[in-house]
Amino acid sequence: MFILIIAVLLFAGGLKVFNYIYTYDSYSQRNVVKKQREFINALLPAANDVQRRYNILVSISLAQAILESNWGTSQLSSQYNNLYGVKATGDVPSVNLSTQEFVNGEFITITGRFRVYDSWSESVESHALLLVNGTDWNHNQYKDVLDSDNYVAAAKGLQADGYATDPTYTSKIIEIIKKYKLYQYDKQTNTTGGSSNETTGR
Repeated sequence: MFILIIAVLLFAGGLKVFNYIYTYDSYSQRNVVKKQREFINALLPAANDVQRRYNILVSISLAQAILESNWGTSQLSSQYNNLYGVKATGDVPSVNLSTQEFVNGEFITITGRFRVYDSWSESVESHALLLVNGTDWNHNQYKDVLDSDNYVAAAKGLQADGYATDPTYTSKIIEIIKKYKLYQYDKQTNTTGGSSNETTGR
């Protein structure tokens, strides 16, 4: 009887471990410079984790990080590990930096208070939680992103839900995903008329 109980517990534990294993291939796309491949591979574990837990497409997490941080070279990302330009509210580690916002048809420079993270992985997690939990004033702020089952719809949702003020934000995100074939990591098969594992570029 004791052996049977142990076997059941081990089996249950095994199921739990199996449930949390998420396998994927490293990024090795040809015609992509080494530093860009390294940046993508550095974020893949965290991006895959938030896809599994929060249903945020890997391609969206990666493309936004690439665009917002300029491949991890911006001051905010390289010094403060904030990949997505997430603003700070409340009593959290933060830094004040200048940033550009699109207001009344033109870009203006303002000073913003941004979150500071201990690692890029923490930044990816925080970005996912922002999309899931919304803002303090609207918990359903990013509903269109969360309801999307492909990267095109999700990118449009980011624009519609007010993630960025840049009117070309959607097209930039989609272009990055297509150019670097980031859709290959999305777990769903659904892009416009076909599978997320499409092979055509832009």
